[in-house]
Amino acid sequence: MQEEPSRTGDVDEVASLKAELARKSEELLDIKARLESVSRSDLEADLDKAQKLIDQERTRGEDYLAQLKYLQADFENYRKRVDREIRDIEDFSTSSLIRRLLPVLDDLELALSTGEKAGVSGMLEGISMVQKNLVSALQSEGLKPIEAVGRPFDPTLHEAVERVDGEANQQDMVVGEIRKGYTLKDKVLRPSMVRVETAVKTNSENNEHTS
Repeated sequence: MQEEPSRTGDVDEVASLKAELARKSEELLDIKARLESVSRSDLEADLDKAQKLIDQERTRGEDYLAQLKYLQADFENYRKRVDREIRDIEDFSTSSLIRRLLPVLDDLELALSTGEKAGVSGMLEGISMVQKNLVSALQSEGLKPIEAVGRPFDPTLHEAVERVDGEANQQDMVVGEIRKGYTLKDKVLRPSMVRVETAVKTNSENNEHTS
C-alpha cells in the first residue's frame, strides 16, 4: 500500500514529458511550415538584390577613386603652373634690373675705349675692374652677349641700323656692331644694333626688279 504514491508521481512525470514533446513537435512543425513558405525563387531574388547593391557600391567606389585621381592630376598641374609663374616673375624682375644696368655697362665699355685712345692707363685699370665685376655678376644671372660681327644677319637677334651693298656674300652678313646685344637665360633681352652687308643679288632677282 505504500508504493501507490510513487507510481502516481511517475505517471504525472510521463504525462508532463509527453505534453512537452507535443509542444516541441508543434513548434518544429511551425518552423518547417515557415521554411517551406519561403520559396527558392524568393531566396534567389534576395541574393540578386544583394549582388546589385554590392555592384553599385563597387561602382561608386571606383568613381570616387577616378575622381580622386583627376583631382590629384589637376592639383599637380596647378602646382606646376604656379611654379612656372613664380619663375616667370623672378625672371621678369631679374631682366628688368639687368636691362637698366646695360646702359651702365655700355658706358663703362665706352669709357675703356675712350681712355685707351687718350692714353689714361691709371684710370682705365679701375674702370676695367668695375666693368669685369659687373659683367661677372650679370653673367651669373644668365646674361650672355649676342654674337654679331661675322655672323649671318638674324632679325631675331640683330637690329639693322645701316645696310651696305655686298660684293660676294650669298646672304646678309653682319659687318659691324654699333651696340652690343644680350640674351638672358636664352631669351633676347636686347638685340644687337648692327651694320649689315646685303647679299649679292642674282641675275634673276635683278631682272625681276628691272621688269
